[in-house]
Amino acid sequence: MEKNANTKQEKDNDTNNKLWSAVHGAMPYIIIVLVVVVIRTYIITPIKVNGTSMVDTLQNGDTMILNKISKRFKDIKRFQIVVISTDDSYLIKRVIGLPGETIKYKDGRLYINGKETKDPYYKNENTKDFDEVKIDDDSYFVLGDNRAISIDSRVIGTINKKNIIGTTRLVIFPFSDFGFVE
Repeated sequence: MEKNANTKQEKDNDTNNKLWSAVHGAMPYIIIVLVVVVIRTYIITPIKVNGTSMVDTLQNGDTMILNKISKRFKDIKRFQIVVISTDDSYLIKRVIGLPGETIKYKDGRLYINGKETKDPYYKNENTKDFDEVKIDDDSYFVLGDNRAISIDSRVIGTINKKNIIGTTRLVIFPFSDFGFVE
């Protein structure tokens, strides 16, 4: 009887050792998966450009790195490229107006708080005039670089900061376009 008890205990110990060995062997893979999930959820993730609203700066199909953490530590600046969450997708646009400002285009010129401001992304006929817009204290006014076809703040209104997922500057694919954009 004692022999049977020892044999059962040896089998239990052997099973426990095999289980521990399997868990121990899988631990590096479990850690890698957890790290990747945390990085993609909270820090950076790849994002694909869909459409031509940011041409010439970005091309349809470009893959970029979305920096999700930057907006937590730095203010979003004028002319930065941001990624905006919408109901069923996302938009990639350029920040033109900041919280609390007024903005308008008249005769092809950008006016912020009543003062003419140079818009380095303006291309002659691409930006139609629009009346002055007052931007709320927690919102931004965004435009696509290809203003003639872009659906942006002129159509959908100002963008609340909570809808901005993050900023992006780095194109990683196609490799011929690899690098930082302004």
